[in-house]
Amino acid sequence: MTKADGGEKKETTASSPIPPGIRVAPSPHLSDTGSTTRRMMLDVLIGLVPVLAVAIFVFRWYAVVQVGLCVLCCLATEALCARMRRRPVPLDDYSAALTGVILGLSLPWSAPWYVAVIGSVTAIGLGKVVFGGLGYNIFNPAMVGRAFVMLSFARELGASAFVLSEAKLEVLTRATPLSLAKQSEAVPDIWALLVGTVNGSLGETSAIALLIGGLYLVCRRVISWEIPVGIVVAVLLLVELGHLAHVTPLGPLQHLISGALLFGAFFIATDPVTSPMTSKGKLLFGAGIGLLIVLIRLFSGYPEGVMFAVLMMNSAVPLINRWTIPRPLGMSSKQDTEMS
Repeated sequence: MTKADGGEKKETTASSPIPPGIRVAPSPHLSDTGSTTRRMMLDVLIGLVPVLAVAIFVFRWYAVVQVGLCVLCCLATEALCARMRRRPVPLDDYSAALTGVILGLSLPWSAPWYVAVIGSVTAIGLGKVVFGGLGYNIFNPAMVGRAFVMLSFARELGASAFVLSEAKLEVLTRATPLSLAKQSEAVPDIWALLVGTVNGSLGETSAIALLIGGLYLVCRRVISWEIPVGIVVAVLLLVELGHLAHVTPLGPLQHLISGALLFGAFFIATDPVTSPMTSKGKLLFGAGIGLLIVLIRLFSGYPEGVMFAVLMMNSAVPLINRWTIPRPLGMSSKQDTEMS
C-alpha cells in the first residue's frame, strides 16, 4: 500500500458517517418519568407527618425546636458545600430537608442545640458530600450524624439525658422503655408503646404513627417491602429465642414496638442509595439489621442498636449486591461464577 493510498484511506475513513450510538443496559428498559428524586423525598416527608405530629403532641415545643434546627442546619450545610464545590445548590430535591427531619426525630428531646448543629453538619458534610453528593454515599447520612454526636456527647445523649425529674410533662419524668427493661426488667405497657405516651427519641415513641407512615411509603412504592419484612421477621424470631432463654424480659411484640426499630425499618434502612438493589439482597440486608439489633439490645451496654446495625449493614451492601446478582436466562452456574 502506497503512502498516497494510505492517506486516501484515512481521508475516506474520517469522512465516513459515524454509526449511531447504542446504549447497552440490562432489562427492564421501561422507566417511570414521574418517579423523581424530589417526588420520592416528598413522599417520605409526607410519611413522616404522623410521626412528627405525635412527637409534637408528646414533647411539645422540644420537638419543634429540635427538628426545625436540624432541618435549617442541614439546608445551610448543603448550600455551603455546593457553593464551595461551585455547583448549583440542590435544595429543591428535598434530600437535605429529609436528612434534617430524620436526624431531628432520632435525637432525644433534651439534646442541646449544639448537638443538633454538629450532627447536621456531620450528616451532610461527612455523610454525603465527601462521597460526591446524593447517590454516591455508602452510609445513611442521618445515621452518620447521629453516630458522631452520640459518641462525641455521650453524657448529653445517654440514658439519663432523657429523664427530667422536675419536668412539667409527665412523660419526661420516666426512663425509656428499653432502658427500664435493661436496668430493672420492667415490662412496658403495650398500649403506651402503640400510641406514643412513653419517653424516648422524638420519632420512636408511637408504633401506630410509624406503621401508618411506613405503610403509606410501601403503598406508594417509595420503599421496598423486603427490607422492613426482613428486619421484623428476624427480630421476632431471635427475640422469641432470647425470651424463652430468659435473656430478655420483653417479648417479641414489645421489642418490635419499642425504641427506634420501626422508625429504622421504614424510614432509615430503606434508603435506596445505601441499601441493596436486588430483592434477595434486600431481604438479606433487612435480616442482617434485625440480627444486629437483637445482639446489641440483648448483649451490649446499649439499650438500643438500630443506628449501629444500619451503619454496619450499609458497609456490607456492595458485597450483598455482588452475592445476589441475578443469573441471566440460559447461563450456567459455572459461567455465572466465572463472570463474578
